[in-house]
Amino acid sequence: MSRVLLITGASRGIGAATAVLAAQQGWAVAVNYTRDAQAADHVVQEIRAQGGQAQAFQADVGIEADIDRLFKSVDKEMGLLGGLVNNAGVLDVTARVDNTSWERLERIMRINVLGSFACAKQAVLRMSTAHGGKGGSIVNLSSAAAKLGAPGQYVDYAASKGAIDTFTIGLAKEVAAEGIRVNGVRPGLILTDIHASGGIPDRAHQLAHQVPMQRPGTAMEVAQAIVWLLSDAAAYVTGTNIDVGGGR
Repeated sequence: MSRVLLITGASRGIGAATAVLAAQQGWAVAVNYTRDAQAADHVVQEIRAQGGQAQAFQADVGIEADIDRLFKSVDKEMGLLGGLVNNAGVLDVTARVDNTSWERLERIMRINVLGSFACAKQAVLRMSTAHGGKGGSIVNLSSAAAKLGAPGQYVDYAASKGAIDTFTIGLAKEVAAEGIRVNGVRPGLILTDIHASGGIPDRAHQLAHQVPMQRPGTAMEVAQAIVWLLSDAAAYVTGTNIDVGGGR
């Protein structure tokens, strides 16, 4: 039986690429989505067309009750969880800190930080040998913004990803002796739809000159790092953040 991997926000971009690649590597993939059922179903069908196993699950990781329901549904319909990718995340239109609303801050932190914590909690409860589990792997999606700060654009998003970097290190040490590895990936300028959410759809190309490799990256290039960290090939790797940013 294939190991079960849950990927949050897997209907597009890095999450979708990771789902497809992980399925090719033998994972049975739970494709989480918030609103776009059609996009999630497209990912599922692509995986199945290649002979893989996948199923879509609706849940908003910014809502605790949805997270509880998501994990229970995966338990029931797919079996024992072996991996989690905390990929779901949001940003907002570019704004300075002195023009940032409380509502915007609350939404970004709730989804990016609280949602990742709550999903990791549920994964640990299932995978930790201290809870009767068989071990597993968690990969948290951070961002190069955590190091760069994203001034004048979205310091709030950058701060939320800085929190994820710290969370990755702390959780990794907390559960290392319980059969769970926890790592992070920091994508740089990647060609995904998230830039449109910030009001600059062509941002990756506009800023490519700042990247030493002189180009934006692809979702699949990020997925390669994520799936490696999930795999047994990374069996002695935990508490690590890998930069996938072309040297930026």
